Amino acid sequence: MFQKGDYVIYGHNGICCIQDITTLNIPGVDKNREYYLLKPVYMSSSTVYTPVDTAQTTLRHAISKEEADTLIKSIPDIPLIPLGNEKTLEKTYKEYMRSNNCKSWVQLIKTIYQRKENRILTGHKVTALDSRYFDLAEASLYGELSIALGKPRDEVKSYIINCIDKIETSH
Repeated sequence: MFQKGDYVIYGHNGICCIQDITTLNIPGVDKNREYYLLKPVYMSSSTVYTPVDTAQTTLRHAISKEEADTLIKSIPDIPLIPLGNEKTLEKTYKEYMRSNNCKSWVQLIKTIYQRKENRILTGHKVTALDSRYFDLAEASLYGELSIALGKPRDEVKSYIINCIDKIETSH
């Protein structure tokens, strides 16, 4: 069970803080069923309620600082996503986003970045699909890492780049 004050990942809402564990006083809703009251960190005007008894399948704890550091150090070794044809691209991207897993988001970012570079080199434009999922993956990854690392979200990308540069220059 999660506790009040825990940071969790909840679907497309991204990183959320559990504000309370409560019952709902709404007609037609079981008055004895407990809910987590979630506040998405980067959508402060939103509030999300999710049942405690189904939360194990929809929520996960945000990664720790140690897990974040380990993930960042492993980025150069994380493989690209094996992509099929253009018709199944969005399906693949959605699967990786829905995994709610930092490593999957890194794979998505690396894969789309490589696709973008290849398209530009061959004189093609970056696709709207690639741009959309690249932005989604970055927002999800950087949002979670910002909490784990105690850094503003807009500083996370440069922090990752600096860490990877240090790793590569030490080899």
